[in-house]
Amino acid sequence: MKEYFARQIKLWGEDTQEKLQEKSVAIIGCGGLGSSLALALGSSGIGKIYLVDFDEVSVHNIHRQVTFGLKDEGKAKAQVNRCVIESRCPYVEVEAFCEDFDAFSKRDIKVDLILDATDNLPTRAKIDAYAKKTKTPWIYASVEEFRGQVCFMDKASFKAFKVTDRQPGGIAAPIVMLVASFEANLALRYLADLPIKKDQLYFLYFDSEGEFCLDKFGMPKDSDAV
Repeated sequence: MKEYFARQIKLWGEDTQEKLQEKSVAIIGCGGLGSSLALALGSSGIGKIYLVDFDEVSVHNIHRQVTFGLKDEGKAKAQVNRCVIESRCPYVEVEAFCEDFDAFSKRDIKVDLILDATDNLPTRAKIDAYAKKTKTPWIYASVEEFRGQVCFMDKASFKAFKVTDRQPGGIAAPIVMLVASFEANLALRYLADLPIKKDQLYFLYFDSEGEFCLDKFGMPKDSDAV
């Protein structure tokens, strides 16, 4: 294990790397964000990863959902991602659930962190309610066109978002990986007991002149959400 994680151990030491083996996360959604999260966190030494997605791989997914190839068309996304993680890192235990979040939440599986990789607000609202009920921190993430949002949700209220069933528009593949990388870094820092900023919404985007921008907003707490 020391050789596999040599560069991470150089970053934060053997004790922290060993502590990661005791951590567990649930990735809800195994598409664009989820597949990039699986690659990033599945090679980081987190002890247990639960993958949740009811969907199967379609051809139009593959350009931005980086763990899938043409050979995977019709296969369960959660299972494909499980195989990818297990082929890259022998120190991570992975369990795939080919079901929606409603079904997974009834399993009452305890994790250290929930990672949102879904594509709709109603499911995220359910994740938030479940996280509050179980006192589990979670990271919200969304991506569309050339922009994305990420927030480590601790005491923040999801009521700040207007929950609708609006479907996302077009999307460029690199922005998916960028937002997922941002989310994965927040997750890894938290799991490694490194400082992170909680309850702050990061808005990443390219403006009309092509400049990359990052805006930050404090999220309202449950007690003062409008």
